[in-house]
Amino acid sequence: MSETIRVTVWNEYRHELKNPVVAEIYPNGIHNAIGDPLKEQGFAVRTATLDEAEHGLTDEVLNDTDVLIWWGHIAHGDVSDEVVEKVIQRVWSGMGLIVLHSGHFSKVFKKLMGTGCDLKWREANERERLWVVDPTHPIVSGIGEYIELEHEEMYGEHFDIPAPDELVLVSWFQGGEVFRSGCTFRRGSGKIFYFRPGHETHPTYHHAQVQQVIANAVRWAKSTQGPTPVRGNAKPLERLETEAVN
Repeated sequence: MSETIRVTVWNEYRHELKNPVVAEIYPNGIHNAIGDPLKEQGFAVRTATLDEAEHGLTDEVLNDTDVLIWWGHIAHGDVSDEVVEKVIQRVWSGMGLIVLHSGHFSKVFKKLMGTGCDLKWREANERERLWVVDPTHPIVSGIGEYIELEHEEMYGEHFDIPAPDELVLVSWFQGGEVFRSGCTFRRGSGKIFYFRPGHETHPTYHHAQVQQVIANAVRWAKSTQGPTPVRGNAKPLERLETEAVN
């Protein structure tokens, strides 16, 4: 029997408390809209939000998390640098990270990418078609040739990120732009997936295929336990010639 994957879904939880449109779409918060379908698939899910102590990301929570999902937008600057560093250290140590939509501008993602992570955008309720460009990748298992969202915010190239290790999904928008919408990266022992859709005024996280991609990404991002890397000053495994002479 496979081990249950422990997931923490982090969300600012600011839009839902301020904007009645968002509150109507996500009455229990974006974090629960993401987390509840994961629970139905058998994951062990907890949520954390910005205004909790330590943003809900205590050492105990992070150490008990296999994969962290991050949604942020209007309060990136309110996230403490101390918590950011703790998250980054956990990623380097093997915790998976899934960054959603406007989380591209979070401190965590920008520091892990080492770039500005900027892009062009437009709010015009446009159709988005997310094309699967790597149909062999486990993140798009069970997904058809593309995912179509009737209304979404546009993100367009150029997206200021390093070249992804794998490009899984590319978006086309009704206004003509394209965007690298499903990108994987490895940092230290951790695996990262950036997934573009999810503007707060659209019911994107209620979409079955979007939920499936996130669930697939959780399985992919879970660390595969291997040998712990040994670093620093090390004794030789074999007898050195200088030792033999002495």
